[in-house]
Amino acid sequence: MKVTGNILLEKANRYIEQNKRKINKRYRNHYHLMAPVGWINDPNGFIYFKGEYHVFYQHYPYDSKWGPMYWGHSKSKNLIDWEELPVALAPDQEYDKDGCFSGSAIEKDGLLYLFYTGHVIKDGKTYQTQCVAVSEDGVNFEKHSKNPIIDSKNLGDKGNIHDFRDPKVIKQGNFYYMIVATRTNNNEGRILMYRSENLLDWAFYSILLHGEKNQGVMWECPDLFHLDGEDVLIMSPIQIKQNGLEYHNISSTMACIGKMDWDSGKLDVHTFHEMDFGFDFYAPQTTLDHKNRRIMIAWMQMWDRNMPTNDLGHHWAGSMSLPRELHIKDRKLIQKPISDYYGQLEYLYGSENIRVDNKPVTFHKLVRENTYMHLVVDLSKTTLFNIYFAKSTTESLLFSYNSDTSEFTLSREKIGYLMKGAEVKPLNKRSVKVPLIDNQLVLEIFRDTSSIEVFINGVETMTSTFYETQKGEDISFVASESAIIGSFEIAQIKVSS
Repeated sequence: MKVTGNILLEKANRYIEQNKRKINKRYRNHYHLMAPVGWINDPNGFIYFKGEYHVFYQHYPYDSKWGPMYWGHSKSKNLIDWEELPVALAPDQEYDKDGCFSGSAIEKDGLLYLFYTGHVIKDGKTYQTQCVAVSEDGVNFEKHSKNPIIDSKNLGDKGNIHDFRDPKVIKQGNFYYMIVATRTNNNEGRILMYRSENLLDWAFYSILLHGEKNQGVMWECPDLFHLDGEDVLIMSPIQIKQNGLEYHNISSTMACIGKMDWDSGKLDVHTFHEMDFGFDFYAPQTTLDHKNRRIMIAWMQMWDRNMPTNDLGHHWAGSMSLPRELHIKDRKLIQKPISDYYGQLEYLYGSENIRVDNKPVTFHKLVRENTYMHLVVDLSKTTLFNIYFAKSTTESLLFSYNSDTSEFTLSREKIGYLMKGAEVKPLNKRSVKVPLIDNQLVLEIFRDTSSIEVFINGVETMTSTFYETQKGEDISFVASESAIIGSFEIAQIKVSS
């Protein structure tokens, strides 16, 4: 007997309602988007629709481990306070029975279209096709009778049907374009482009970009957009090779900046770089909102690592990053916190002109589970500057800046539960090169219960999770010679619940 989608959706929503209050909330974030229970990964279908932001996400409600993927769903008016909505898609059809994988959303004639990858396992092999579901109200979706709308016939020899996923649909001129990730038989990443006039009938258009051997065995979650006079392709390469300080995670994110030729369907890449130098940032997706802002959100975890909330039996795992506004500067993708957060700040403490040397300067009981810190420090007379954040008697996060190398370092080596992954060595310390601005280091730090997001001199970001075993409330500053903290402010984000 064939199981209908309504039955699977109803079962999932009923399970969520019955079990979401049973989870352990010890490490739950306050102002980041999370699933109510179970597993969450890639953000999907990020869109501003009928006056609200919608984010769908890869979701397995029945366990805190990855499983057959559903599409969870939340919405927000301000990107801070999130409202849980019913599960949007369930793996219920022959073409998606083993998972409704990642994809995107677009509005046409007042309807909301979700494009996703149907994932099927046959004889131990995966087969992936592109599918669509449509909604009038943005909550209840019906899968189209034409599914799959792109399959092996449309793919041909341009990619590998076993790794062919994550459609991002955009409109350019009079046509709709679908950007899809795949790989070659030689395990090189490749982004394909399809074209349609009606969102249902698609024809192969071009190979948008082809990767090199050192750029990963597969590219995931592509997103193409125009920003500040440049064309930008972001993606998530699997097993990309390390390059200096870049790409130390087993999987990573990469921004390609260049010029799009829509006649040929090719992207001429001028520069490319890693997007975030932390440990937990993957599968970013963007949308253009009603204020003409290009906003990005990402999965704030990483593949092939243990997750303490799963290890501890808390019945949930994963979170989304802060939404971030994007710009281009000197052919580099720049991220900054969306301005909405500043209107939600409740200031708790501030100080100026603090002299720091090799004797720690400590501020007690300033760090909470919901903490924003802004810091401006003059490093013209010191080589090394350390910040011990969320410091307890035994634990702390460590932020360091070395003026000789211009490197900023984030370490979670001495806080909470150890996280190990598929990297050759446990990766809990990373660095990024960031020049000072007039000899000053400027930091914005957003701490939510189990996450930290650091914005460094307005040009780099580092995103990390951490799970402290002893609550740390102090901040200590230490300099190798002499530093002056010109401005030091602590606040928290006001949330509705």
